[in-house]
Amino acid sequence: MNDQQQDKDLRTTLLDMIIEPDAFNHPRAEIEPLQLKAANAHFAKLKDRIPILKRRAEEENITEIKDFSDLVPLLFSHTNYKSYPEVLLRTGKWERLCAWLNTLAGSDVTDKDVSGVKDVDEWIRRLGEQGVPILATSGTTGKCSFLPATDEDVKLKKRHFKHVMGWPYKVATNDRSVFISGPIEGPNSAIEFGQFARDLWSKPDAFFNLTKVPLRISEVSKAAQLKQAILEGRASQEEMDAANEAAAQSAKRAAKELDEFIDQLLAHRHEPVFVNGLWAQQMLIIERARKLGIPDGDFHPDSCILVGGGVKNVSLPLDYKEQVKRFYGDVHHLGVYGMTELTQLMPRCEAGRYHRPPGLIWLQLNEQADKLINADEGIVEGRFAFMDLLLTGRWGGLITGDKVQIDWSETCACGRPGPTILDTIERFSQSGAEDHIGCAGTIDSYVRGAMG
Repeated sequence: MNDQQQDKDLRTTLLDMIIEPDAFNHPRAEIEPLQLKAANAHFAKLKDRIPILKRRAEEENITEIKDFSDLVPLLFSHTNYKSYPEVLLRTGKWERLCAWLNTLAGSDVTDKDVSGVKDVDEWIRRLGEQGVPILATSGTTGKCSFLPATDEDVKLKKRHFKHVMGWPYKVATNDRSVFISGPIEGPNSAIEFGQFARDLWSKPDAFFNLTKVPLRISEVSKAAQLKQAILEGRASQEEMDAANEAAAQSAKRAAKELDEFIDQLLAHRHEPVFVNGLWAQQMLIIERARKLGIPDGDFHPDSCILVGGGVKNVSLPLDYKEQVKRFYGDVHHLGVYGMTELTQLMPRCEAGRYHRPPGLIWLQLNEQADKLINADEGIVEGRFAFMDLLLTGRWGGLITGDKVQIDWSETCACGRPGPTILDTIERFSQSGAEDHIGCAGTIDSYVRGAMG
């Protein structure tokens, strides 16, 4: 076996570690040399498949990954996956959108049949049927990100979820009722999470989700564009009246669906359940339970509760987290750190720290995202970036907008090896300033050149 074959096998070895009971017990000195060699082999494999990665490597004169700092100039920005001209969506130029995606994808997308496609949801579905599954962000800013993968990526991602969603308490098994407080159809990472939870945790005929209405990216984008038009004074009265009527009908339907969903959850509270939802939704569940005279701590102790997000522009009591914890009581309160662009979730331990999967390389950068600041020890604050070794459908190196504190010490308070991420994660843009990542514009210029 030559060195490249051996390094290629290291990637598989690292990814396969997730199925081991001691997946998070490997010390940094053991894991990081394997990660570095695997990253080098993965780079060698993908750079000739992804045009933009190859051009970036050539301009930076990077021929191999000798050190983790060599990855920094090769990292893409989370904004690059929405760098397409918006006119392509508005005018239905689906072949041209494929040409844009082809600059970032790990396989040829330009040979896919998109004839007769009517909207972006059908475009995503058609590519998925042809072996290029796409995840889209919700597009709340008016423009969606499109993230290509492969069927094998999705298969490995689902295996990863199986072993981390219940960590450190248990591996997912189909032994309980599952409650997902959102839609279950649509090309969105939160929906994919719900589908994984259904497939990995639910007993037969014991899956419940909030709504049967699928998430349509075209409708979300249209709503976000209208919001922007209203802010800029471009929206007509007819457009605003139609949107308000649709919102009223949707709210009426949602209220009915929420009551039914909560009643089903409360009816199953004395058996093990898996519950996933947003903080604001949990407060509504608590409110209804109190009206029905259901006390705190009345859930089966083997229940798994995973709650997070949904607090932006929502008025909640200061102790909302404590209220939710009291309501469910002595159950398994789970936690994970992840994002749409990432396939490998980082689970939270008993000490409240997020741990690193063996197949995920952590790269902590300065705010400008042009310098690696990975430390030898202690707690360091910086911008979170990563190299996701699982991905082959796109380049797994990405700079995020997250400000994180990483404890680079050898051991976590839970007793397992470090490093760990503290539960203090926030966005650089939370202060209200626009978050600029230096490499984003450079990569976007490559994309425009490749499309031209």
